[in-house]
Amino acid sequence: MTVRPTHTLFPHAPVPALPPEGLIGVIAPAGPATLDTDKAVQWMRARGYALRVFPGVYEKDGYLAGSDEVRLNDLHGAFADPEVDAIICLRGGYGTPRLLDRLDFDLLRANAKPFIGYSDITALHLAISRYAGFVTFHGPLLNADLLGDKQKPTESSFFNMLRGQVKAGSVLAHPAAYPLTTIEPGIAHGRLLGGNLSMIAAIMGTPYEIEAEGAILFIEDINEPLYRIDRLLTHLRLAGTLGKLRGVLVGDVAGVEAAALARLLKQTFEPLRIPVLAGWRSGHCDPNLTLPMGALVKLDAGNMVVVLEQDVVVKT
Repeated sequence: MTVRPTHTLFPHAPVPALPPEGLIGVIAPAGPATLDTDKAVQWMRARGYALRVFPGVYEKDGYLAGSDEVRLNDLHGAFADPEVDAIICLRGGYGTPRLLDRLDFDLLRANAKPFIGYSDITALHLAISRYAGFVTFHGPLLNADLLGDKQKPTESSFFNMLRGQVKAGSVLAHPAAYPLTTIEPGIAHGRLLGGNLSMIAAIMGTPYEIEAEGAILFIEDINEPLYRIDRLLTHLRLAGTLGKLRGVLVGDVAGVEAAALARLLKQTFEPLRIPVLAGWRSGHCDPNLTLPMGALVKLDAGNMVVVLEQDVVVKT
């Protein structure tokens, strides 16, 4: 396989590391969920952290966690709050695209801190990457993952990444119990971007679409049959997005049989002659490993490793 040469990308800025006894803010920028506040506070306290729950977490407006105004105010408030050291989202669902054209990227950039979530939160990861330029984290949600008693790698990956224990040159840990699959071998260097495949496709053609040029695309999804995964990938191919990539890391695609997915991935990416590695345990799965979005990485699909090529958090 022809391996594309490394090219220089301007690295996204690292964010301040989560300090010992730090304060983690909880927001609900997408769908609603009932939070057992006492359980959440005790869970964080047992690990040495305090929790600040923003008002919209307790609201519900149909399929949204409060009005757009409430959810936007919470997001801006959590970034602006000097006492909040990191921000975790309550759940996914739907709602973040409604906020994109109202985000204050200057405020976010001036108060950069770890921001964590996945699924619908993908829209915020892509927007922050494009317009604020700092690393965010595709990682566990408070309700479904951390309080949902998912396997220990979910928690250890989350805290190791945010505390700064995963540094430039580190191989990102992946549990041996979940074997990876090389779809296309090769080595690629680029900025890791992406998240939920349905959301990536949904915001194509907007000012917030993924910056695919030279990127390592990460994708995951749930409740989408194989033909719809095909349709989403075909959409990205026809839009010219896939042709700009350096490589692809495929996370969990829940509900799709692994061999059938591998065949589809082979059909889609073999003509592009880029490295593709599948089976990474990030997304709607257990465990759900944390990935640094916007960070420079090396994808070695043949040896089935991902290496971090920049620090993503800095201790202050």
